[in-house]
Amino acid sequence: MNFQVTPGMRRLGASVLGMEAIVAGLLTPVAISVGGVTPGLAFTAGLGLAALCVVAAGLLKKPFGYVLGSVTQVLAIATGFLVPAMFFLGTIFTALWITAIIVARRVEGVTSR
Repeated sequence: MNFQVTPGMRRLGASVLGMEAIVAGLLTPVAISVGGVTPGLAFTAGLGLAALCVVAAGLLKKPFGYVLGSVTQVLAIATGFLVPAMFFLGTIFTALWITAIIVARRVEGVTSR
């Protein structure tokens, strides 16, 4: 199966991951103050996820970037175990991620083979 990366997919995917990086970074203080999570775990989860979003956005020129972006979506939902609101926000970002890929492929006329 040939996964063709298009400029529109890179733009939309990077936009989703960029917004998600901001939300993930803000997860850290919320997890500490509201969720009662230890600072070490909160920093690792929040800032680690934010860094992963940025790295994945930078790798969107290659198909592996989309695999990493998809893994990021799963991890974003999993952070809901630290801050329950992230179950909802992670699901929203996953829907945006999937929509960005599908819409960009349709707009640019890319078909699967």
